[in-house]
Amino acid sequence: MTSPSSTPSSSPSTPDGDLAFVVRVMARTAVDNERAFGDLDAVAGDGDFGYSLARGFEIVLADWDALAAESSTDFLKRVALVISKRVGGTSGPLWGTAFLRAAGAVKDRPELTAVDAVAMLRAAAEGIKARGKSDLGDKTLLDALIPMTDALEQRLAEGEPAAGAAELAALAATVARAAADATTPMQARRGRQSYTGERSIGSPDPGAVAVAVMAERIAAEWETRD
Repeated sequence: MTSPSSTPSSSPSTPDGDLAFVVRVMARTAVDNERAFGDLDAVAGDGDFGYSLARGFEIVLADWDALAAESSTDFLKRVALVISKRVGGTSGPLWGTAFLRAAGAVKDRPELTAVDAVAMLRAAAEGIKARGKSDLGDKTLLDALIPMTDALEQRLAEGEPAAGAAELAALAATVARAAADATTPMQARRGRQSYTGERSIGSPDPGAVAVAVMAERIAAEWETRD
């Protein structure tokens, strides 16, 4: 959520401000939760999700200064390239596509608003759908990402009182967590966990949980960002 307002007339963030904060928090969360995400994936998958995600985002953090760009689009494209190349398994193409599609959603936008944040999330979800041939209900990260995006879009559409960035971050975290938990009784229909059939029932989807944990950390650290 890159601006406390949904309208361009507010005081939006600079391209390397709130957006950079969000991406950095996502990266730190992936690294810090390597084991937890891996253990969750091992229940019905091959257990490499946490490792793969952490290795890619480790490089994002290590090469942070080199990823800096004058525009949000170029910054996100550089992150997408790192993720696509360095995250193994099926996660690399999916997460890389998400960042690349998000970059396209804010092309030629020198300043970002909360509406742009929703546009980036929506574009990321559509990219994952196309790349993974998956959709809502297939027990993937989309089952957290799409409800979170829908909730933010609805809140912005409500208008007054205008939603602040901290409120939007908290909303995203709450909805993403509930949606991730709701994947527990589902049977996976896409991804490696789908190969295990009914074994995938009874534990939440690792990708959906990762989205929730990232959203929760963004909300928790929002007020302390630089």
